[in-house]
Amino acid sequence: MIETIQYQGLKWHHISNPNEEDYRFLLETYNFHPLDIEDCRGTNQRPKIDEYDDYYFLILHFPYFDKGNKFIRIKEVKIFWGKNYIITIGKSHWVVKRLFDQSKEELDNGDINELMFSSTDILLYHLLDRLMGESYTLILRIGAEVDLINYDIFNKKAQRIIELISITRRNIILLNTTFKPQLRLFHQFESGGIKGFVKQDEFDMEDYWGNILDKYQKMFDLVEDYGELIEGLSKTFDSLQANKTNEIMRVLTYFSTIMLPLTVVTGMYGMNVKLPFQSEAWSFWGVLGLMIAITVGLLVFFKRRLR
Repeated sequence: MIETIQYQGLKWHHISNPNEEDYRFLLETYNFHPLDIEDCRGTNQRPKIDEYDDYYFLILHFPYFDKGNKFIRIKEVKIFWGKNYIITIGKSHWVVKRLFDQSKEELDNGDINELMFSSTDILLYHLLDRLMGESYTLILRIGAEVDLINYDIFNKKAQRIIELISITRRNIILLNTTFKPQLRLFHQFESGGIKGFVKQDEFDMEDYWGNILDKYQKMFDLVEDYGELIEGLSKTFDSLQANKTNEIMRVLTYFSTIMLPLTVVTGMYGMNVKLPFQSEAWSFWGVLGLMIAITVGLLVFFKRRLR
């Protein structure tokens, strides 16, 4: 189903679940390249910007949390960008649909943002700006999770910390692999590699594209910082666990070392052979005293050795 917003000669088509009839409409009406239509049919496409004589075709990736609100997933945003039209197609990020519905409602109420619909360049900027804002909020949440791990790393709930570190590291790696290849694409906007359709003497888009690049670069830098932090926290946690293991082994070693001579003494007096003084009344207390003396002596020895 094709939903359309039309304002002063500018059209925004939003096709959330395209079928063959919709693809045929795009081919016949706008004469898009068949390979672009093929990319719209597929999934897991690489981010790119294809430039043609009369339009651009963009595939961009933006993150979102899954239904469990734990793992990050990636949505493809596919956009046909022409002089008088913007076409968003496929199961895009929910921000795209929300902005479309909001703009349609404003148009019906006669309160539409005229600046946003003054050109397709400005409309594309607002769309990207909304996506950047949502992605930035998501990244700040990842940062809060890193801080939580930092605070809880000295707690005794090791299993919970391991789970948090694993999930957060996985999310950060996914963000890094998503943002890194797209950074050069947004550099093309700011550097003038992507010209757009607004003439520079009419409206200067350089500041707008520069703002998009700045936001994206800031997010990418945050992701890299969080990646380094989570790696450091992971190593710290491993060191803490190794230290706890060493402490446990040390206590067990002390216990085993103290028990060894006591076991020898009890084993000797447990043999079915006659031993000196075994028939004496004080022999039990003598053996017990000897065992206590051995225990105290070993404890004093270990204490002095560990100073």
